[in-house]
Amino acid sequence: MRLRNVKGSREQIAENEFVIKNAEQNKGKWAEVFQDGRPIHLEIGMGKGKFLMEMARLHPDIHYIGIEKYSSVLVRALEKMEEEPLSNIHFLRMDAEYITEYFAPGEVEEIYLNFSDPWPKERHAKRRLTSRQFLARYDEILKPEGRVIFKTDNRGLFDFSLEEVQEAGWILDYHTFDLHHSEYLEGNVMTEYEEKFVQKGNPICKMVIHRQKTPE
Repeated sequence: MRLRNVKGSREQIAENEFVIKNAEQNKGKWAEVFQDGRPIHLEIGMGKGKFLMEMARLHPDIHYIGIEKYSSVLVRALEKMEEEPLSNIHFLRMDAEYITEYFAPGEVEEIYLNFSDPWPKERHAKRRLTSRQFLARYDEILKPEGRVIFKTDNRGLFDFSLEEVQEAGWILDYHTFDLHHSEYLEGNVMTEYEEKFVQKGNPICKMVIHRQKTPE
């Protein structure tokens, strides 16, 4: 899908109070930045922000950070935030490939991956957000009990992700190939894409994984 450039989006992002500036300097210091002891959850590839904002409303005791590398997409989320500001939601414009440069070990409690780009060509497999390369990055920044929660309508990407979880030594808490007709639907918060896919009758796949703990 081609993303349409939004004129002036970079300037809007640079000036917006909800976007964390010079975030690399916060690595290892996020607890000091927020100063309230609340856990930190990330959504990587947050799109227009519907999921993140609903989660922030439901759980005011958690800091949610939305990560988006496309300025033209992030600016739409910022427009929504201007309408209903939430003190526990924050944004980073960055590529998730560099996430370990922004967060130190144990600083993140949960990571959400919602309807990520499938990168269908095999030569691009390492760019998929559930590849073993990205799982290794998440492993660096998550708390020992931290989790990754992944949803997609792309069955091929989901099958690939199940294989990567096993190869990377992570533990699969649960998975389903049809979330909206499963026992795991309770408490589900939908994204913009999810709402469209469900209306079309497309099954939604979901998995929850956590890290393989190193034996003491």
